[in-house]
Amino acid sequence: MIDPSRTENQERINLTRACMMHVPFDGWSKQSLELAAKDCGIDEDELSRILPRGVEEALEIYAHLADEDMVLAFEEALSESQTAPQGMTAKSKLLILVRLEQALPHKEVVRKTLQYLRKPSRAKLSQSLLYNTIDRIWRVAGDDSTDFSFYTKRGLLGAVYSETLIYFLADNSGSMDNSSAFLDRRLKEISVIPKLSKPLKKQSEFVATAISKTFSSIAKNISQQMAKRGY
Repeated sequence: MIDPSRTENQERINLTRACMMHVPFDGWSKQSLELAAKDCGIDEDELSRILPRGVEEALEIYAHLADEDMVLAFEEALSESQTAPQGMTAKSKLLILVRLEQALPHKEVVRKTLQYLRKPSRAKLSQSLLYNTIDRIWRVAGDDSTDFSFYTKRGLLGAVYSETLIYFLADNSGSMDNSSAFLDRRLKEISVIPKLSKPLKKQSEFVATAISKTFSSIAKNISQQMAKRGY
């Protein structure tokens, strides 16, 4: 979690948001960071202090901020609506749509993010960011499972989210209607999630391995779909 009330974190947040203005043109790169630092009146030495891990750290902050913005908008939508979605599937759908709608004006940033994460050397980072988003969606939707279904649910929703994200990027309608319909179809396919209660030996170790394999497969699938679509 990034506490925005802390001065050093606010500097990191401001720099990352400024970086997003340059990512569509220069990608997630040192050049984008340097241009963002210039916009914020930060010199090169200060840039190294604020983001010691450079581009990768900025990307992690960007993903975290997107997760936070998604949850905040979701909670605001619930407070303003008289017909709040019922059930975890409906809430998960709304969370995903909120996140994509927030990304609508920044599609090129999303494309450049996926391009950056496609490299095999960044597979671990890709898995981590995707897992964090999916885990946040499930938890905000009300899932508190700790058994074997913990990773099953996240793996399934991760696949749905990934496919919907690729569809969203390819849709040039300027509307969320097509992506919403596509997401509906994908969610119906996983509407019945098996309840597994078989005891596991070394459960935590097994689940960690399973999660890694599941999200590695999803990350690979994203890369393959992006390549096919020419991103």
